[in-house]
Amino acid sequence: MHLEMFKQAQIARRVLSVSMTIFTLLLAGCVGSSLEMESRGEIAIPYKVTALMRNKGVKGSDPVFIRIFKQESELEVWKKRRAGDYVLLKTYEMCRWSGDLGPKRAEGDRQAPEGIYEVTLGRLNPNSKYFLSFDLGYPNKLERAKGYSGTALMVHGACSSSGCFAITDEQITEVYALVRDALRAGQPSVQVQSLPFRMTPENLARHYDNPNLSFWLDLKEASTTFEVLRRPPEFRFCEGRYRFGAAKDPGADYGPLGQCPQLEQPPQRVSEKIAADLSSVEQLREGGGNIVSSYADGGMHSRFRNVLLERGAEFLARKTSSSAVPVSRPKAALSDPYKPLLSQQ
Repeated sequence: MHLEMFKQAQIARRVLSVSMTIFTLLLAGCVGSSLEMESRGEIAIPYKVTALMRNKGVKGSDPVFIRIFKQESELEVWKKRRAGDYVLLKTYEMCRWSGDLGPKRAEGDRQAPEGIYEVTLGRLNPNSKYFLSFDLGYPNKLERAKGYSGTALMVHGACSSSGCFAITDEQITEVYALVRDALRAGQPSVQVQSLPFRMTPENLARHYDNPNLSFWLDLKEASTTFEVLRRPPEFRFCEGRYRFGAAKDPGADYGPLGQCPQLEQPPQRVSEKIAADLSSVEQLREGGGNIVSSYADGGMHSRFRNVLLERGAEFLARKTSSSAVPVSRPKAALSDPYKPLLSQQ
């Protein structure tokens, strides 16, 4: 009896040992095959995002459009449907951006850029020190013509910013894969609209006295055109600003600071929406809606700000970075001055 029980116990231990060995090998194989540093740029779109795309009627190869809102600390990814319009796929909460509301003008000013950018395959960086990243393409032609300077203005992982837009490693894995697959499927470039805030009458009234207002009204036209037509607007640079719509003479010779060619009028729906919003802005100002917001240094989404307050900077750094991959990054992932941000925002 005792001998039989001893044999059964030995068999059970061997089965457990083999099972643990197989489990360990499988686990090592998953990590080694999909999360190796040299291949992290090839990580597939996660299943949960693929399922979301199916529900939205889009595929990974369909074109992508991105909007970034500083004040709200949000990044939107849109996908093009078969009908030609775009549908919102997912909104990502940004963990960090630096600077103030307004465009970036000089290297080292810590400003996250505002404007319209085009991300190409060559601007994807699978070897970023922040796990994954892609370059927005700042300065664009207009910004260069104005003498603006700056390099490596990215959307990347982690939770630290010096002029960039930082989302978590898990989030950048999704966004990077969506952009990569769309570009590889033939989309020439992904348009990114980087905006100071959602271009509502309330926000425009709140910031009406800001010296960047005329610049923001150009971005307002870009934002409204997309919201009404659900298609990224065709844009160009001339007379030192953004202009929208097709040129009646495509061969016209002009530059970012030169005289604009004759442009087609925007669709009536777009013009009417812009006019209605600007009328609302005036009404809000008359009613005392002009409230100036204060920024110490950039911002972060309230979800991450709450984690920072409740659990501290070290916990937030672990929460927003990949624990499965030994990503090389600065020791202090949260090196920015958060206390002024939290006390004034």
